[in-house]
Amino acid sequence: MTTATPVPALPDDRIVELMLTVPLGKVIRYDQAALASALNITDPGRIVVETDGSRHAIVTIYPSNPLATMPPPSPSDMLMDRYGRIVVGRYHNGRPAHRRLYDPRTGSAQRALNFGTTGSGKSRTVQYTLACEKRNRIVTWHGDLKGGQSAPEADGNVDWFATSQEEVILMLRSAVAVATQARQPRYRAMGRNAFLIGDPDPLLSVRIDEANRLLEKGAPYREEATYLVKELGRTGRSVGVGEELDAQASHLEELGGSDTLRAMLKEGEVTLLRWSSSMMRQLVADGLLPAGVQLMPIPKTLKPRTLRSQFAPDTEEDEDFCDTQGTAYLLSGPHPMSMMRHFRIGSITPTPGLDPEILALYGPGDPERLEEDSLEAAGEAYAVRGTSAMWALCQVVKDEQARQTAKAQAASGGRSAKLLEDRIRVVLAADEEPMTADAVTAAVNADGGKPVKVGSVRNRLGMLADAEEVERVGHGLYALVR
Repeated sequence: MTTATPVPALPDDRIVELMLTVPLGKVIRYDQAALASALNITDPGRIVVETDGSRHAIVTIYPSNPLATMPPPSPSDMLMDRYGRIVVGRYHNGRPAHRRLYDPRTGSAQRALNFGTTGSGKSRTVQYTLACEKRNRIVTWHGDLKGGQSAPEADGNVDWFATSQEEVILMLRSAVAVATQARQPRYRAMGRNAFLIGDPDPLLSVRIDEANRLLEKGAPYREEATYLVKELGRTGRSVGVGEELDAQASHLEELGGSDTLRAMLKEGEVTLLRWSSSMMRQLVADGLLPAGVQLMPIPKTLKPRTLRSQFAPDTEEDEDFCDTQGTAYLLSGPHPMSMMRHFRIGSITPTPGLDPEILALYGPGDPERLEEDSLEAAGEAYAVRGTSAMWALCQVVKDEQARQTAKAQAASGGRSAKLLEDRIRVVLAADEEPMTADAVTAAVNADGGKPVKVGSVRNRLGMLADAEEVERVGHGLYALVR
């Protein structure tokens, strides 16, 4: 039997900071759980490790988790500083965490990516950025591909609020036209190769929330959407048109292909909320993070796990309110390996309608509108946004897609080119009882078409449910709306 050397007791009320260096030829490697065990600390969230990817590390030990609570933002946090940044939250050491909306040094609009699993706080993070854009008089075009449910308070507080894939395609087309057909010629005539806010045009921010649904494999508009996102990334920065994708933390191939986003990852503002292991491997592979870098996983809860005897008297489980929503790494910031947490945004508990705290963040008044000189390029879609006439334009996009699908099917000699959502509709229509995603996948794969995975089926079921074509019946069960 081995006896462990006792670990000296750490002070209960002070912060301890250790500066560590390994010998030449070695690289620091560590295991967060093992380190906490060695220091006799039950809550790994009290320990923060930051390395330089090589020989040096700083280990900071806090009396309690420094990110357990976070205040709401102040009005000054929401206003851009002279570097074009807003304050989005705090690092573990209490210092402000910034996100750049515009780079005045280069005259560039920004490209941004937000990744986070369900429940990580992505929607609240997006709402805060939208509110900051309104307060900074930025023209905001926002596509909410959850049917408008992710950020309902944004409706009326942004210049364009799109809620379907067809309208987002129209929005992207208009954005590319504004950049290439309106602003580029005007700026070329002015002899200008960079953007100045308000001289003469406002900054334009184009955002797609739940971007997976538009860009994943099998999505109906993936090819065109991928092209438009690329084109906007290439042409928009120097004419004041930025873009942001907010997505589930899945493999980058589900976002139009990793080559589509590599430049955005390396040069844009990248926020990583709670993620999947495959996402982390992809970020390292794409060069955003150096090989060997370790980020402490963001747990779903801050509440330490307590083991009890299997034969202990029954005790009522405490409700767990120690969530980690908004906790993230700002990978493009100066401290990419330091965990931070976004400000508390909105009411703590759900509200029966629009959240008054989020509405207060947006503030009064109308949002900034697109400049008159770009209205012709923005086209009919921009002119009828927010009106019933948008439905007809979206139907035109649907019809275009249907013709392309039929043409592809004819070119393939009559072999099935049916979309996955169509195959799902057929399966659900043939069964009178609600079905699980696994059952739907099995039935789809039995129809003679291209094999699909359950993850793709779940995504399509979610899209159909948001479009009110499919209803969720109980836990994990789906049925066609008849």
